[in-house]
Amino acid sequence: MSVFTAFHVGAVAALFFFNWPAFFTTLALHWISLSLGIGIGYHRLLTHRSFATPKGIEYFLATCGTLALQGGPMFWVAAHRVHHQFSDRDGDPHTPRDGKWWSHIIWMLVGDATHSDIARCSRYAPDICRDRYLVWLSKYNYVPLILLAALLLAVGGLPFFLWGIFFRATIGLHATWMVNSLTHFWGTRRFATRDDSRNNWFVALFSFGEGWHNNHHAFPTSARHGLAWYEMDVSWIASVDAQIRPMRVT
Repeated sequence: MSVFTAFHVGAVAALFFFNWPAFFTTLALHWISLSLGIGIGYHRLLTHRSFATPKGIEYFLATCGTLALQGGPMFWVAAHRVHHQFSDRDGDPHTPRDGKWWSHIIWMLVGDATHSDIARCSRYAPDICRDRYLVWLSKYNYVPLILLAALLLAVGGLPFFLWGIFFRATIGLHATWMVNSLTHFWGTRRFATRDDSRNNWFVALFSFGEGWHNNHHAFPTSARHGLAWYEMDVSWIASVDAQIRPMRVT
């Protein structure tokens, strides 16, 4: 909780140290961490194995994911696979049926996410647990973020540091948490899935396409979440050259 509080305070402080170079650097890092790292790396590749890619690219995407302040890939993948197995039922770690604020942030503070459940990781993410680099990255997930913070501080001083680390990570956290919360009670349903998942354009806008959540729950192994021409899915566009598993959409 103290880490989340510190980052929110740092995000507010960044507003008093604005400059355009820091802002545009933050936009680039936001895309790298949240789209390449979380949306493509942690979610569509590592969790659902929606496409194939060389190990070097897989490790690069996973490393980008650590910059989002969402922990290492082993625990992220396990928690998300649990979510899909028990979506909006008993066992779902962050369903809004247990409370809207629970699904958004409280589950991260007092739920199972507050400790590293190695047994659950071994059961739900055995492929990640067998990969030596991903296990190392899960254990030392803070290292890439610290290195990035040092680089930003050296290159651009306090504005780059506050915007590129604190402001960016805080916005990215809430964008991801909105997928857990808002897209399970606010939006439209194209497919009759067994859960409460919904498509939400607002969340999709801030999460690079993760907000087309009903589409995703209907076709969880698809690398493409935005299925209609008007459903912008930046993460899909970024990975369009990858080998995509066949998917039929009706």
